[in-house]
Amino acid sequence: MAYSVEGRRRTNGGMLPLLALSTVSEYYRLPWKPPVTAGLLAANTLVYLRPPFIDPLIPHINEVWFNPNFILKHKDLKRFFLSPFYHLDEPHLVYNMMSLLWKGIKLETSMGSSEFASMVFTLLGMSQGVTLLLSKSLHVFLDYERAFYSEYAVGFSGILFALKVVLNARDEDYTSVYGILVPTKYATWAELVLVQMFMPSSSFLGHLGGILAGILYLKLKRSSHSGLDPVSMVVRGVTWPLRFLSSLVRSRRRRISGRGRVGRGPGIWRCQSCTYDNSGWQSVCEMCGLGRGRSNGWSVNQGQIHSSSSDIPLDELRRRRVERFS
Repeated sequence: MAYSVEGRRRTNGGMLPLLALSTVSEYYRLPWKPPVTAGLLAANTLVYLRPPFIDPLIPHINEVWFNPNFILKHKDLKRFFLSPFYHLDEPHLVYNMMSLLWKGIKLETSMGSSEFASMVFTLLGMSQGVTLLLSKSLHVFLDYERAFYSEYAVGFSGILFALKVVLNARDEDYTSVYGILVPTKYATWAELVLVQMFMPSSSFLGHLGGILAGILYLKLKRSSHSGLDPVSMVVRGVTWPLRFLSSLVRSRRRRISGRGRVGRGPGIWRCQSCTYDNSGWQSVCEMCGLGRGRSNGWSVNQGQIHSSSSDIPLDELRRRRVERFS
């Protein structure tokens, strides 16, 4: 959960070994080990434990609380991007990481590591942005200042709510949320209400922002003809010149000297004199200049055409090859 209380004491309940055991057990049985999910689990855990080699490099939790007023007033992007990776105590961390373990493995296995990483990065920015917008809107339109000035939140649960929306979007089955049977695609809304009832200290706006971010992400993805997420579309747009040049280089490498192209496709015929593979659109051999007719050639795809090949003097054939490649 994303907690929004101040001064909550950090407690150690001995739950980290349970998280480690669950993670090792899940990854041991998988033939392919999802690396992005493992990286996210490790990053959140290391930030919480703050070992000596990391402690000087990362800010303290008091510097990264998600507070809309501080973010907008001081343009503090550190709070915007880092607050999801901080947790208040072991139950807070373990609950979120167990949820991430299950959702991450399922999603990364189905969509691949690069797309999953892009989606998590996108949902992080979208969920934080939506939460910020909700807090500012409540302050401006309803004069509700508490969410804007007084609430300080940390935790990965906003992103987890967004991941759950993506995971359950097309599921027509039913699932149990705290003992209540609901349609799976609406489970996040039921969990939003029930979590707030059982844990009033959790950040309602942070969780709601995650759900809305997940819905917005799916709408953007479905509206794009390629089905790519927004970040992937931007990356593909920026890198298309490199991909175009790469395709040209690959096409040039397909031709090799003396034997035509690697991989013979339909409509290719081989010259009987010089064994060069020519396109079916050509009536004259590209290599030796001998015409394709009854006296020369057989289709690679259709088998040999019985004919007697015209003999070309070896010196003449060598001269033509030298002229072609000079």
